[in-house]
Amino acid sequence: MVKKIIQLFFFLGLGIFFIWFSFYDIHGNKRLTAEDIETVKNSISGILNAKSLLFIFISILCGVMAHYFRALRNILLIDPLGYRVRKTTVFYSIMMMYLANLAIPRLGEVMRCTFIQRYDKVPFQKTFGTVIAERSLDFIIFILLFVLIICLNTGLLSDLIVNKQKGITLGMRIEELWTAIWASKIIILICALIVVIVTVLIVKINKRKITPTNTSKFIGIFKRLITGLWQGLISVKDLKHPYFFIIHTIAIWICYFLGTYFCFFAFDFLRGLGPFPAFVVLVVGSIGFMAAQGGLGAYPLIVAGILVLYGVDYAQGLAAGWIGWTAQTIMILVVGFAVLILSSFLKIENRKVISDE
Repeated sequence: MVKKIIQLFFFLGLGIFFIWFSFYDIHGNKRLTAEDIETVKNSISGILNAKSLLFIFISILCGVMAHYFRALRNILLIDPLGYRVRKTTVFYSIMMMYLANLAIPRLGEVMRCTFIQRYDKVPFQKTFGTVIAERSLDFIIFILLFVLIICLNTGLLSDLIVNKQKGITLGMRIEELWTAIWASKIIILICALIVVIVTVLIVKINKRKITPTNTSKFIGIFKRLITGLWQGLISVKDLKHPYFFIIHTIAIWICYFLGTYFCFFAFDFLRGLGPFPAFVVLVVGSIGFMAAQGGLGAYPLIVAGILVLYGVDYAQGLAAGWIGWTAQTIMILVVGFAVLILSSFLKIENRKVISDE
């Protein structure tokens, strides 16, 4: 629990840093003038109309559909292990996972597997193996898409240096980047110190758990966990419906893309950009959710930097990023809490159903 709390404050602190970094550069100088801040306010208030809110609502629905297709794909991974699970159970577990991850990083994956184990009697370690398989596959797809957008954006890569007063540093020259890193050495030292402290605490906590009296028990649990993880990972090659697996995977990313693209139509200054910038925002913006707690601060900052490359004002891009982040967060909160309520009515399966097909 202590480790989870440390992770929470660490990633939350990163999010707060990115929020600060949205308004100030690495030297502490303001990125946004009073006029820029007014632009941000006007951009946000500009979506408070029926048409814009409709597009944001459609964007949220696309996000929900992506999670539903994720549930269908996860069922295909569990099926070769000899267990049948309900669509409702898996979808509920996924939404609870995202809700829990907003509070404490990586807690959601544990809750997801625990939920399926409770309601459909699938052993935790086997479900966890399928989760790892999913994460690995999504990461590979992300890398491929990231390489693709770099190849398709070669024209922009030669002109990544933008207005330094706005502080977008995505395309700093090597010497400028080194100067900025050296100027921020205090921040680097603080981050390094935090990493060291977290590492020491984790090691101490683990040492307390593993004593000579329970070493054999711990090894047995570890072996069962590794066996279950391996079975989950190799379940990909044993799929009974591989084409459905591919279709669901494609559907997940299409829904993600549509969710981002429909959000563009909520803003007057983004409607004319076309689908490709939305695709870039989807892929590169995903880094924001990896970097900070729930993408807090990082996602809007990255979105603003991307949109600047397509001729959008930094302040307007920042506003669009915050609206996009808010829409996704609201979706997770609303659907996640709804699932918490609905799960109380979900019947617990009293037996394991083996697939004989």
